[in-house]
Amino acid sequence: MISWFVLYVFCLNIFGYILMGIDKKRARKGFYRISERALWIIALLGGTVGMIIGMYMFHHKTKKWYFKFGLPFFMLLQISSVFYLYDFQYG
Repeated sequence: MISWFVLYVFCLNIFGYILMGIDKKRARKGFYRISERALWIIALLGGTVGMIIGMYMFHHKTKKWYFKFGLPFFMLLQISSVFYLYDFQYG
């Protein structure tokens, strides 16, 4: 069970990282953008670490306070939830 969860989180973080890069590239070229709503959905599903890395690697959404502070906040919530659920199940 844990290995599936790790694979899920890993893939979602890679996907979040790639989405940040794609959206930045589209922003530079003036193409149709990925909605902020879609980015937040990926973050809420567990892709926050990849999105934070992508945000700073691509210098994308770094001036938007709700991404700059919101993504780390959700990351902390997700990490604490995982520890709580693990302790609840195995502790």
